[in-house]
This record gives sequence, structure tokens and C-alpha cells, in this order.
Amino acid sequence: MVELNLQNFARAAPISVRARKPLGTYLVERGCITPAQLEKALHLQSRQQAPLGEILVSEGWVSRQDVMEALSEQTSLQLIDLENTPPEQTLRDIKPAEFWLKHNVLPWQRIGPILLIATANPNRFAAVRAALSHTEHTVAPVLASASQIDQAIANAFANTLAKSAEARVDEDQSCRSWTPLARASPIAALAGALFFFAVFPAIGLSLLLAAAVVSLLLFMALRVAGLISYLMRGQQGCPIPEPVPLRLPRVSVMVPLYKEREIAGALIKRLQRLTYPKALLDVILVLEESDEVTRTTVDRVKLPSWIRTVEVPELNGLTTKPRAMNYALDFCRGDILGVWDAEDAPQPDQIERVVRHFARVGEDVVCLQGVLDYYNPRTNWRSRCFTIEYNSWFRILLQGIARLGLVVPLGGTTFFFRRDKLLELGGWDAHNVTEDADLGVRLSRAGYRTEMVDTATYEEANFRAWPWVKQRSRWLKGFMVTYLVHMRAPLRLLNELGLKRFLGFQAFFLGTIGQFLLAPILWLFWLVTLGLPGPFDTLLPGWTFYALIGLFLVAEITNLIVGVLAVAAPERRFLLPWVPTMPLYFPLGVLAAYKALWELASKPFFWDKTQHGQASEEVQPL
Repeated sequence: MVELNLQNFARAAPISVRARKPLGTYLVERGCITPAQLEKALHLQSRQQAPLGEILVSEGWVSRQDVMEALSEQTSLQLIDLENTPPEQTLRDIKPAEFWLKHNVLPWQRIGPILLIATANPNRFAAVRAALSHTEHTVAPVLASASQIDQAIANAFANTLAKSAEARVDEDQSCRSWTPLARASPIAALAGALFFFAVFPAIGLSLLLAAAVVSLLLFMALRVAGLISYLMRGQQGCPIPEPVPLRLPRVSVMVPLYKEREIAGALIKRLQRLTYPKALLDVILVLEESDEVTRTTVDRVKLPSWIRTVEVPELNGLTTKPRAMNYALDFCRGDILGVWDAEDAPQPDQIERVVRHFARVGEDVVCLQGVLDYYNPRTNWRSRCFTIEYNSWFRILLQGIARLGLVVPLGGTTFFFRRDKLLELGGWDAHNVTEDADLGVRLSRAGYRTEMVDTATYEEANFRAWPWVKQRSRWLKGFMVTYLVHMRAPLRLLNELGLKRFLGFQAFFLGTIGQFLLAPILWLFWLVTLGLPGPFDTLLPGWTFYALIGLFLVAEITNLIVGVLAVAAPERRFLLPWVPTMPLYFPLGVLAAYKALWELASKPFFWDKTQHGQASEEVQPL
């Protein structure tokens, strides 16, 4: 039967574009939609860069199968089922996987000199025919759904795409080339330092103190600069109104999921609150092929037409979030690409705000970072402090840092890219466990900028002690990895970033890492406040000792001011009494830092998974 249809198709003459009736007319004649629905869909299409069929499907007026059958009737092209009749595997090597993904097509069958190519969009087939004109075949289209074509491409090129996902970033800006000897160097350096300090304790303590003070000054300078820039925002005049594009673009958002037993149903409900036109939304749940837990959970949920899944093949045992996103990146269809985490609850109008912001900025702004906040701040003391910390960073300091044009370490979620620029940068470093911060550095090195966008996403605060340590150790390990990778060639980094951003890079990464690793040295200074002798009593003159105490107090006062400003909004004002307790919140970070240092040598690519779904949404963020 299939062979007969193919022969009939080979002899058929396609209807010219001018002679075709519109697709909507076919759907009305077939009784799939009413004339009123067609009129409304055409009105929506005048403002959206979306095919008519996609609008009708997203509105729930027609099924995707009905659209494909009407398109088949309109174009006189055969509609095929790639699941029941898979493509011939021998034909796939005519072009590399990137070509088939770019055009969302794939060779299906060959009949003599005729090569039949499965496509979901025959109006764009001319470019495919032109690119295959060098072959010995006569190229002709057949119709298949975009999802079936994607799955067929994934099946045909699984290993190729999986290997590519692990090595998209240039090797000189990736940590994947680290040898076991290079991984052990931080621990060897630490052991050597401990031996030196044991032999020369006075010199060792002095060096440690100097390093601790320098890291404190670096990070405090960054915080003060960010704070001042934030406070001066009102002197920059009225903000420029954000224009609305004449036709709204398609936006893809990836949501990586891994071992998420509890979160899938709640995630779909949160995403359904989004107000951006569903015909222009392309939400991709990125699953690991080996993750039966999440796959089973997602299978129980009915997905809307604008949400789909992409399964990442297992290869070499690497199951990191950046590797999964690199794999899914080629299957995205939007002009703008964003990332959300499994537990995220974005504001309903978040995509509209992103689109409007991109419409008013220059081409050098390739990334927008949204604000991250927590929906369970009242769970316990640790969740309150975590919320204060996040608000301090995303609502105050990062806003100022972005205005200063410094390197913005991305937050891992709620950032949106111009997709073509993300492809140009090579996506994410699949082996870096803070792929977000690393990407922020790489885009700055390429001469691009990140801006903050006025929208928030609410997450689940990690409120249990040991899970908090594991999560923080992963972040700190990633910061260490990112710093070491980009400092392989310091002069090149300086040349690419410029002096101001280079100093900002040093302040953030060295300041963050040093604050945790060297915190015990600074704690020794507080012994004097208890009337106890300290190890620095004989090393430092009195004025130096009290000058350092003054510096520490200034740093804490700065942190206090930032914390108060961060939670001054009415909905977060209940956190104000907890701001003074923040110095008691960070000591666990020291344990996390040394855990990170050990893992940097022993297992630098290990992703210590944070378990979500442990808290209820006690505060309704939306």
C-alpha cells in the first residue's frame, strides 16, 4: 500500500501556490473549525509569527492531525507516519545531523531517482531542495509532523548528537580536558601550604590573613559598587518605554528534569499560567533517557500542545544539566531561548516582558537575566536567610553590577538568550557544574552584554542543612572550575574583557571562593571580643589589629544595608528582623567550600543533585 502511494505521489504534479485555497478554508470545509474561529485565528496571526495551524491547535479548536490532513489536501502531498514506517537509515548520511535539524526534515524513502524528504513545512522546502541539488536524486517532499521528524532525527543520530552535546564549547574555554594530574593540583597545593605553615607558622598565618583580607576587600568592593550603582538608578531619568514588536516572536524554554518524582504535575500547572500566546511558546521538558523516575512521572501528565519532551541519550555516564541542554538546544524552534528549573514558578507575563526588553536593546545585549526569589520563605530560619540572600543578590547587587557593565554570572534559571548568539557561543560547557556562571563569562569575553529584566521567578528554598551544603558545594566547585578555566591565559582574558570587567571577574570569583575558604582565619579575630588570646596578638601591631576589626565591621554593615534594602518591599518586609542573623547563616558555607575543594580534585564533574518538591508553596507568588 505504501509503495502504491509513493508511485502515485511520484507522478503527481503539485498544485501551484497561487492556485491553492488557504489552509483555513480547507479546515472550514472539512468541518474542523467554524468561520468565526478562522476569523479570530487570522486576527491573532496578524500579531504573531506563527503558522495558522499552530494557532488553531494552541487555542484547542482543532487537533494537530486535522491540520496535517488539511495541509496534505491543500498541497497534494502524501501524509506519512514515521512511527509506523520509519525512514531508511542508509539515507541519513547524505547530510550531517545539523542540516536535518536546522530544516526539520529527514530523508524517508527512495524510489528510483526520487528521494522523498519528510517535512512539516512544505512552504520552506525550496531551501532544502536547493541544498540537495548536488545529489543524484530528484528531491520531493512528503508530509510528517514536526515532532515525528524530531524523534526520527534523534533516533538516527543519537550517538552523534550526544557526543556533540559534550563538546560544543571550544576546548580552551572548557574544563573537559582536565587530566587527573591537573585535577589533583588544588589538593597538592593545599597540602604543600599546610606543610609550609606547619614549619613556619608565623609566616603561614600572616599569608593566610593577607589572603583573607584581600578576598574580603575584593568582594566588599564589588558589593559596594553594585549597591551604589543600584541606589543611583533613579538619577538616570525616566526609563524608555519598552516597545511591543509588530509581530511577536516564538520563544523556546528548556526545563531540564532529573529524578523529579514530585514536581512534574505542579510544574505543568505553573506553566499553564503563562499569558504569552501559546502558539508562540515552545516549552521543552528535557529528560535523561536513563531516568525512569521522571519519565514515568511525566507520562502520567497530559501535556498541552505547546509542551513537548526531548530525551537525552546516555553516553559515557555524564548526566549533567548543561549536557542535557546542549542536546536539546538543536531541537528548539524559538528565536529567543530561555531556561527554567523544575521547581520554578515564573510570573505569568514573564515572556512578554522579555520580548519587550529585547525589542528595545541593541544587538550586543544577547542575554536577559530575571530575578530569582523563593516561594517558601516561612518554612524555617534557613529558608528565611536563603530568601534574604537571594533578594540581596538578584534585586540589589546584580542589578547594579549589570548597570556597570561588569561580567554578570548568570543564575542558572530565568535567563533568556538570542538563540543564534547562544549557538555562536557554543551553548554550555557540559562538564561545568555551574554552567550558568561560566556562560556569563564567555558571553562577556565575546563582547556581548547581559542586562537584568524586570520579572521574577519563584523557586523552592533549600531549607535543610545537609542538602543546603551539597547545593552550595556544587556552586562553589563550579566557581572554582570557572575561575581556573578562564585564568588559563590571564593576559588573553584581560584583553577580551577589558580592565573594568577583568577586575569585576576577579572580585566575584576570588571574593566568593576566598570568603568561604578563609572565613575561619577571620573568625579568629573575634576571640579578642571575648577577652581571649588570639594567634595574631603577637603578629600584628595594635593599630593594625583594630583597623582590621573596623574593616570587618564595615563589611557587616554593608551586608546589613543590602539585606534591609532587599526585603524592604511590603511582601517581604516580614524578613527584616532576620537580616541581622545572616552572619550565623553562612558558617555552613565553609564546610561546603572544603567539600567543593575536595571534589574539585576527586570528581570535578559530579553533579550533586538538589531534591525538589520538599516544601509547599506557602507564599503565593503569582
